[in-house]
Amino acid sequence: MLIFQALKDLTQSYLAPEQCQFIERAYEFAYAAHDGVQRASGEPYITHPVAVAEILAEMKLDHEAIAAALLHDVLEDTEVTYQELSDTFNPSVAELVEGVTKLDKVNFKDREQAQAENIRKMLIAMSKDFRVMLIKIADRVHNMRTLDSLRLDKRRRIARETFEIFTPIADRLGLHHLKNELEKLAFKAQNSARYYVLKDAITKARGNRKDFIQSICDEISAKLDSMSIEADVIGREKHLYSLYRKMRKKGCQFHDVMDVYAFRIIVKDLDTCYRVLGQMHHLYQPKLEHFEDYIAIPKSNSYQSLHTTLITHHGVNIEIQIRTEDMDAVAKQGIAAHWSYKEGSGNSNMTAQLQTRNWFQGLSDQEDNTTNSLVMLENIKQELGNNEIHVLTPQGKIIVLPAHATPVDFAYALHTKIGHRCTGAKIDKEFALLSDKLESGQTIQIITSNKPQPCADWLNFVATHKARNNIRQYLKQLPREITIPEGRRLLKQALNRTNLTDIPQENIDRVIADHHLDDFNSLLHEIGSGKLMSIIIARRLRGNTDELTESELKQQTRQSAIKGTEDMMISYANCCKPLPGDTIVAHASPGKGLVVHLQNCHNVTGYENELDKYIPVEWDMDFMNQYEYSSDLNIMMINHKAGLAQLFNIIAKSNANVVDLQTTELPDHVYSINLTLTVINRIHLSRVMRQIKKLSSVTSVKRSNKKIKAKEI
Repeated sequence: MLIFQALKDLTQSYLAPEQCQFIERAYEFAYAAHDGVQRASGEPYITHPVAVAEILAEMKLDHEAIAAALLHDVLEDTEVTYQELSDTFNPSVAELVEGVTKLDKVNFKDREQAQAENIRKMLIAMSKDFRVMLIKIADRVHNMRTLDSLRLDKRRRIARETFEIFTPIADRLGLHHLKNELEKLAFKAQNSARYYVLKDAITKARGNRKDFIQSICDEISAKLDSMSIEADVIGREKHLYSLYRKMRKKGCQFHDVMDVYAFRIIVKDLDTCYRVLGQMHHLYQPKLEHFEDYIAIPKSNSYQSLHTTLITHHGVNIEIQIRTEDMDAVAKQGIAAHWSYKEGSGNSNMTAQLQTRNWFQGLSDQEDNTTNSLVMLENIKQELGNNEIHVLTPQGKIIVLPAHATPVDFAYALHTKIGHRCTGAKIDKEFALLSDKLESGQTIQIITSNKPQPCADWLNFVATHKARNNIRQYLKQLPREITIPEGRRLLKQALNRTNLTDIPQENIDRVIADHHLDDFNSLLHEIGSGKLMSIIIARRLRGNTDELTESELKQQTRQSAIKGTEDMMISYANCCKPLPGDTIVAHASPGKGLVVHLQNCHNVTGYENELDKYIPVEWDMDFMNQYEYSSDLNIMMINHKAGLAQLFNIIAKSNANVVDLQTTELPDHVYSINLTLTVINRIHLSRVMRQIKKLSSVTSVKRSNKKIKAKEI
């Protein structure tokens, strides 16, 4: 029972005696189920679920969540059944454990596909009960804490997965303390040499910093005391990974980022936040370009605070966050701070939960037109990494939307009925296309009709799950006498100058057979109801042999580097970063239009067997040199003096630009450098690579693919 004692003390501090007994029963059950099993570190396996439960108990979660954390591996690793859990405890605990349990990997051809399906399963379970993901994140935190007992290649794979999936989810749930710990531990596992160098530098710089931080805290406290303002002033150091990320982003040295100090001021009520802000701007010189009001405009994870950067009398920059005690609780524990199972939850807290639940439910939407589980996982990563924009109604109300949102997304964000009746839009009082991408600060006015008229075209460009799901729901209800003519209209528009009568019958029969449909009208119905994209069907009907004439190109409202996709939204997959000149294939993805992959990309392996979802596409040589594209390179370099400077000089002279850089130290003074460049096309990239190879310190340079690279490590 010594293993259980710390958890027992934690739960007894805030739960009722009968709830603590419930948790103790769960511990005894898990102990018996895992008896005799050891972790890779040699410790008894039961230490892991107990540690996971302790993380949740520190957030004061309810007794069912703590019990489920103790039991979270019994379905996967023991002979215990779902029914046994339900009978022994209750159905709620059994559902939580089932939600966290991984799928049987035997059903999948490789680890990546299994991971994608597991993530989808967790998101679906979490959309019903947030505690599923809280347990899973706590599970990941403890696994990362004990990662040292695993092989190097496994540590790096788990660290990469943590960076790509779990830290963004923790951030979206507002679990900043766990997000920061996950980032630090993943950084340590992925780049241990750099981690320890930075940690040592922070330790050496800490002595003088403590005195300075305390002096600033004293000055702030004295100023607030003079105004009779009660507040807690806390000085803190930047998190290790946060410092590293800032160094990479700004391309600066350690001492440059260590010159920024952070302070938090916690007060009793909302009005006092703004009073304190005024006093801080009176005490020190503000840098107005570095002011953010997240109280008036909360972040999507409900985070609220005032952020301001000031210049002290010593000429040192300091960052100050000002918030109430309630805001501080949300900032630390996110969705767990206003958990609906706690007594006294208010409606505002429930609203925040519902917003987050709906957002995650959209990610796991089974009706999404994703091609397979791997592409779905890539879409999830992009969604989790999406930035936000803030736009205004004509009345001044702020609406938060994801990047790349359109007026249609805005209309549905206001109300479903407004979205259904949307016929046009004005951006800053100027008429705009419904497919135009919005930018922060714009004022949007929606023009509506008297009757609903959503169009399947909208599914090509909307960016929010709410808009996409509402459009689909509306189109599903339409009778065939409406969807068939609408499908015919969309198909004619996609065919451009090609008449339906000119399409060979064998092409029509092949497309109908590929989609397992009865006849051509059924195909039109699928297009008109939004289930199939007209642009893809049009290209298949033409046999992919059409080329747009010069006059047709001039008539298009938008230009595209991909043939036949004018006026369509095009996205380039981050997993393989295709360049003009590469052989490519595309699939339809809601909110992203056509997503273009390399034909040999690991994520689209076997696309030939799913021709109803994929379409071969070609670069348009007339337009493809007008844009810049990202590409990844892996460079092996001997650590010579000024080696990096020479590398950057070569890249600059080749008219390319470095947008990201990661280095890993290997034995024998060799560095593995992963670069992300912007280039014009494949030929341009080849020219850059040839110049890099001329450097005497470079032993190899190759174009890299994230998915394949992850597997090689």
